Amino acid sequence: MTNQGFVATHARDAAFERGLRAFFEYRDLGIRAATGGRVAAHVIRAAEGTEFASQPHLHETSFQLVYVLKGWIEFEYEGQGSVRLEAGSCVYQPPGIRHRELAHSADLELLEVVMPADFKTVEVPSIGSSPNSA
Repeated sequence: MTNQGFVATHARDAAFERGLRAFFEYRDLGIRAATGGRVAAHVIRAAEGTEFASQPHLHETSFQLVYVLKGWIEFEYEGQGSVRLEAGSCVYQPPGIRHRELAHSADLELLEVVMPADFKTVEVPSIGSSPNSA
């Protein structure tokens, strides 16, 4: 057995960049490279001075977990309604679940783990309707 793919990252070396959502900053934890793209893990934090706007969407994933490290975030999930997550809260977002963010605190930080690393995000008309419905 080898240690190929081993990675350790540290907060002191953290570099956050804008990503999927303009109102968030993302810190890559190196898991994508270590797993050859099978898994991505990153810390997401609220971006200072940005305006929040979230459209209903879904992610084409096989696994997605969100764990809140600091602050709070509120989502609306299809079939679940509004769900508020606070520091220490965790949510498993099943593949293809329609959702949107409703609000978050200015100090929000969360850990997200997603499979595969390169997943597609699809905007949908609304939380309650099917993407194939008229």
